Amino acid sequence: MRTGVQWRDLPERFGPWKTVYERHRQWSADGTWERLLQQVQAEADAAGEIDWDISVDSTIVRAHQHAAGARTDPPPPPSSKGDVPAEHQNETPWQSLVARLAEVVLEVRAWAVRAAGSRPNST
Repeated sequence: MRTGVQWRDLPERFGPWKTVYERHRQWSADGTWERLLQQVQAEADAAGEIDWDISVDSTIVRAHQHAAGARTDPPPPPSSKGDVPAEHQNETPWQSLVARLAEVVLEVRAWAVRAAGSRPNST
């Protein structure tokens, strides 16, 4: 399935391609392939045909393209809009964000209270 071979290109000895496809799909969904693999592995292991000691390095398993040069710590807060207020200087960027969101919520609540107390405008 991972090689990209089309189901229609199966040799005739396997039967109609649609039947093979449907059976493969059903067996994948109900765990038949997993049980078959477990059975074959158990028999091979009992016969001593499996060496479970393996070594995997980067020549065998490649890292994802985005894995190279990944950050290990959060980025510094932006400093282009002036100095950080003194009240948030010792906070992490996430703590600053949460504190700012709390301030915004309080501002919106105050605005809502003021708006509820004022008389409606007519235009």
